[in-house]
Amino acid sequence: MWRKLENLNKIVQTGIVLIIRSESEQEALKVAEAAIEGGIQALEITMSVPNALDVIQILAKKYADSGILIGAGTILDGETARAAILAGAELLVSPHLNHEIIKVANRYQAITISGAFTPKEIVETLEAGADFVKLFPAEGLGPQYVKSIQSPLPQAPIIPTGGVTPQNVSEWINAGCVGVGVGSYISKAAQKDGDFDKVTVAAKEFLQAVAIVR
Repeated sequence: MWRKLENLNKIVQTGIVLIIRSESEQEALKVAEAAIEGGIQALEITMSVPNALDVIQILAKKYADSGILIGAGTILDGETARAAILAGAELLVSPHLNHEIIKVANRYQAITISGAFTPKEIVETLEAGADFVKLFPAEGLGPQYVKSIQSPLPQAPIIPTGGVTPQNVSEWINAGCVGVGVGSYISKAAQKDGDFDKVTVAAKEFLQAVAIVR
């Protein structure tokens, strides 16, 4: 129980959950390691990554004593949720509301970030017991949408995913988001030349942008 509380605080305090979608197992591992070096404390390996469960297991073991929150993303059902937890994931992220995922996560005290788009979906996500609401896809909505949602639903812990950058993250945080989901800005920083130091730099830049607005 205390472990979950500590993990929840990592997300809230740093304000970032890194989403890693890579073409290979090795690339995912290198991105994760470089991002962690840059200060990232919470990340998800999406199930689209080849051998995603192996990647999660390797990272979970490597960072078991360092306080890094390793999660699994694009979880679509309870079976995958349980498999991810067995591999070492303590965070489950889904693009939609699935009650079985949340049920499994709560059983083993893993954190859930469950996808929603409309006010109705957000309320249903809260009622289902998710820890955070993943506003997805957020690109076409913008921070003003969050402000509108926060008026009747100020209790909703919203994490927008899609289109968030260091340049606009202040708008999302000021709109009431508890954190943001970040993908390609950090995870694809080394894609062109294979220089994973750029991932570390991008992670530091994003974390600093969040810290400044707070």
